[in-house]
Amino acid sequence: MSLALPALAESVIRRGNGGEPQSLDQAQISIDIEGFIIRDLSEGLTVYDAKGKVIPGTAESWTVSEDGKVYTFKIRDAAKWSDGSPVTAADFVYSMTRLLDPATAAGYANILYPIKNAEAFNQKKAKAEDLGLKAVGEKSLEITLERPTPYFLQLMTHYTALPVNKASIDKDGKDFTKPGKMVTNGAYMLTEYVANDHVTAVKNPNYWDAANVKIDKVIYNPSEDQAATERMFENGELDIVYNYQADQRDFLKKKLGDDQVYASPALSTYYYAFDTRHEPFSDMRVRKALSMAIDRDFLAEKIFGGAQLPAYNLVPPGMEGYTSPKFDIADMDQLDREDAAKALLKEAGYGEGGKPLKIDIRYNTNENHKKVAIAVADMWKAIGATVTTQNLDVKAHYAYLQEGGEFDVARAAWAADYADPENFLNLLVSTNKAFNYGHWVNAKFDELMKASYEERDQAKRMKILADAETIALNEYSITPMMNYASLWLVSRKVKGFEENTVNEHLTKYLSIE
Repeated sequence: MSLALPALAESVIRRGNGGEPQSLDQAQISIDIEGFIIRDLSEGLTVYDAKGKVIPGTAESWTVSEDGKVYTFKIRDAAKWSDGSPVTAADFVYSMTRLLDPATAAGYANILYPIKNAEAFNQKKAKAEDLGLKAVGEKSLEITLERPTPYFLQLMTHYTALPVNKASIDKDGKDFTKPGKMVTNGAYMLTEYVANDHVTAVKNPNYWDAANVKIDKVIYNPSEDQAATERMFENGELDIVYNYQADQRDFLKKKLGDDQVYASPALSTYYYAFDTRHEPFSDMRVRKALSMAIDRDFLAEKIFGGAQLPAYNLVPPGMEGYTSPKFDIADMDQLDREDAAKALLKEAGYGEGGKPLKIDIRYNTNENHKKVAIAVADMWKAIGATVTTQNLDVKAHYAYLQEGGEFDVARAAWAADYADPENFLNLLVSTNKAFNYGHWVNAKFDELMKASYEERDQAKRMKILADAETIALNEYSITPMMNYASLWLVSRKVKGFEENTVNEHLTKYLSIE
């Protein structure tokens, strides 16, 4: 007599995602909470492993020409889309061309500018056929660069380099990201998307490495309410949570145990941007005064419980070969800074006996950001300003800034897409319309950034970038405040979660015990 074997229980992980994605179209995303989902669904030529190291992804191998300008990727024979069709070199040519096409209006297109003629094509000065993208066989992709780019393999892990399915887009147009329509090449495929409630993905049986993917279903919770997601984690309703209330870190460690509460060093910077298009923020003296009045030690220690570090530079520490310039206010005592800030405001015609200084701080909805805004408002009130605050959900906040909306001061942060200072300094290039939120313009800074792209000697290149950062800091184009740690709650039953500086944690590396 044969016995029926019991079916293995479905393995499900519930991820607190930290916010609602603006889109699931690679061309229209820009922040980590979107990346967590899209990197589970789509896989680039290269990927980050659990430890944050770049390894082969959809490409099993590659070669690089002697001059460092031509990369030839061999795409895996077993690489397939979720509909069973093969992933080809032409798919990557199509996807990157689509993203660079000015008609797509991808805010992050500049990430792919190292590709030959990519910038020219994106700015309507070249044609698609001029791009350094070429399928030299069904499974062989040749990418020619403008110049040697030491971090190019890191770029290929980025959202902008992830493939989309042409047949799906041709058929469904803008609806190609909807459940039941979206065709993906990653470890998972989309099955449900209920706005402000959940996003669900299930294991892709056609993924080339499906045999090693242990979790069958991923449910992403998009709530930005950290107190609520902390409670859900404690009750076992969430297995992983991105971003908890930092000032609750010690309390959470006592309640949940050290082994479930993570604060991982990250290549990222928390900053405020000033809208330099209008007064008084068009006046560098006002920007400097406001920057000086911010007590970064207080923010890092009291609000983030030591999980962040005070920062005076845009480029975070940890970039190989880069020495950050010294910021002129970093070694001043905070009380001396406040006195100097008041004097600067008076010189600019604001404060006591001058024009009233009114400031509105915008931030994305989040308990940590709210506490920072309230604290900074108090610091600015101490030097004579009248301060109000307003908040929007993360999706609306960044959409407003990226679309050029006017503001006084806006909260922002940047996490490295690749471990090179250019990734941070490029935010302030005058032509970077999507991410230069404050619309700061400095011709010398732009000149230095352009020179850095032409420089082959890495030590000289790093010096040029440091000179560019010096200009940005001395102009107070933005005010860096803290270097981030990535804050995660991870259940003991989740295995395979590793801390890493790029803050990438693909579900394909995880399992549930």
